[in-house]
Amino acid sequence: MPEPTVAIEQQGIEHIPERDRHGLPWNLFTLWFASNVQLNAVVTGALAVYVGLDLTWAIVAILVGNLVGGLFMAYHSVQGSKLGIPQMIQSRAQFGFRGAVLPMVITVVMYLGFATEGGVVAGRAIASILGVSSPVGVVIFNVALLVIALVGYDLIHSVSKALTVVSAVVFAALFVSLVADLGSVAAGAPVAWQSVLLAISIFAAWQITWAPYVSDYSRYLPSSTPMSKTFWYTYLGSALGAAFAMSIGALAVLIAADAFGTDAVGFLSGRFPGVSALLVIALILSIVPAGAEGPYGAFLTSLSAISEHGRLNMSTANARAVFVTAFTVVATVLGIAASSDLLGTFLNITLFLLYLLVPWTAINLTDYYFVRRGHYSIPELFKRDGMYGFINWRVVMLYVVTIAVELPFIDSPLYVGPIAKELGFDIAWILGLILPAVGYVVLVRRAADEPNRLVTGEATADG
Repeated sequence: MPEPTVAIEQQGIEHIPERDRHGLPWNLFTLWFASNVQLNAVVTGALAVYVGLDLTWAIVAILVGNLVGGLFMAYHSVQGSKLGIPQMIQSRAQFGFRGAVLPMVITVVMYLGFATEGGVVAGRAIASILGVSSPVGVVIFNVALLVIALVGYDLIHSVSKALTVVSAVVFAALFVSLVADLGSVAAGAPVAWQSVLLAISIFAAWQITWAPYVSDYSRYLPSSTPMSKTFWYTYLGSALGAAFAMSIGALAVLIAADAFGTDAVGFLSGRFPGVSALLVIALILSIVPAGAEGPYGAFLTSLSAISEHGRLNMSTANARAVFVTAFTVVATVLGIAASSDLLGTFLNITLFLLYLLVPWTAINLTDYYFVRRGHYSIPELFKRDGMYGFINWRVVMLYVVTIAVELPFIDSPLYVGPIAKELGFDIAWILGLILPAVGYVVLVRRAADEPNRLVTGEATADG
């Protein structure tokens, strides 16, 4: 097994041959821990209190949501080491060569939305500590992410390893400090079960958001890596890491809702006045791993949508440089232009896209674990007229119909469906998981010649 080196990555969406595989399963823990123990997760955790939960129910909702949602992203992680290809290219097996462009486009827009959010949050924090304007802070942050994304896979993993230690220490200190002040928190009013379900949906959605990313960062692991290790290191790093950070947000808003809501970075760093500047830096750095995954993953997804064989007229490294630079410029412009109202609207649209990705993850996982059972012909995934077809209209229609079924059950800041309004909580994501999973199996069984054809082709090191 070759030793990992932090050099500019040369591969794109093509299959990673065994000779280039490297890394250890525990690297997935540090990657996903660092990606989840971050400032944005803290702010998200505060939502449990804002929707009406007391501390006990907030912690329950945070744990249940992350533990349930984390199952789906961790099962995607297993696909990376076994198939050796990025997450979204594998969607061609379900949707067809061009049919897969539909979820790919949605994924790229989601990447851009989260990149804009991260840039604004980090940019304002950088501005406060350096004494510069917020736009300059946004530029500084996004340039740092650009460098990491340009180098690619190994540098993202290396940065995550370092920040796992930093974030663990800093967030543990914040947790202890906040717990010490809990005595001043008054008992809350009785909690409505609808609010509990709403909060669980929010935190499950956080984890499911990672689904289009996750096997991008396990695809270089040796194919002999045990599935259980890939799953558990990913699951524990992501689900427990996010629950830890979100619990800090719930504690913070219970202790000082106004201060935390007005300036989360200032409130948290102010817990330790003597080293507040260092804490601001650490909180900014906590956003870096997930931030760098944005332009990097958007490149892989976009290349999956436009390139037949995973190759362009320029080298992959040059193509990545062109794309991630353009992506970063767009995210920077949006971050600079985003007023509070515009940013809130943009983030609501981004979160709404999650409802569109839930049916995709259900179809993808059902195909991998229950239909083909991990058996794919890698070369056929790169053929326009291969065994997986150009557009699988049945699956595309299943995907579209599922979204239509979800709409009345959605409860989000952007849109509240009529049934969700009556229920008082959101079950759209649950329907978005169950309906397409069952529907996909039914579609496969009804196609007389499909079951045998679907499981043709082992995913080997040579494809």
